[in-house]
Amino acid sequence: MALTPEEVSQLYQKMKSEAEASGYYLNPDAEFAKSLVEGLLVNQERYGYPACPCRLASGNKEADLDIICPCDYRDADVTEYGACYCALYVSQSSARGQREVTAIPERQLPPEKRTVPRPSSADGIPGSLSLPVWRCRVCGYLCARDAPPDICPICKAKKERFVKFI
Repeated sequence: MALTPEEVSQLYQKMKSEAEASGYYLNPDAEFAKSLVEGLLVNQERYGYPACPCRLASGNKEADLDIICPCDYRDADVTEYGACYCALYVSQSSARGQREVTAIPERQLPPEKRTVPRPSSADGIPGSLSLPVWRCRVCGYLCARDAPPDICPICKAKKERFVKFI
């Protein structure tokens, strides 16, 4: 199925609105940003999830959770370099043209080295909480409930981007 310019524009507008509502910015070069959005749509169609178009996805969703847009590395990259790895998301200064977006080094670890820290509970007593705590792998949002939310209220990442924290 070929993507239409309307499909790309719709997702671009949705992502732009969601980003701005959450304090993020899309690359001010709209055509460049739309080409990345098109890559997300292609990967959504190909794999069933919107893997970063600038990284090689495996086709295994569980293995690729860290590179589903917005990726786990976005916030650190935007803070340190002014843009995420693919430059879809940029800092406020980059969005305003006050900071140049340059190449971003790859943060993603090889699969065998990826781990998610599992700290003990706040009081040091495992199992002392009545509900599990879920952490959003993208922005760090924490919530205590039976299951993670369908969508992160902070960064809009989907349910599968949450890990059991405690």
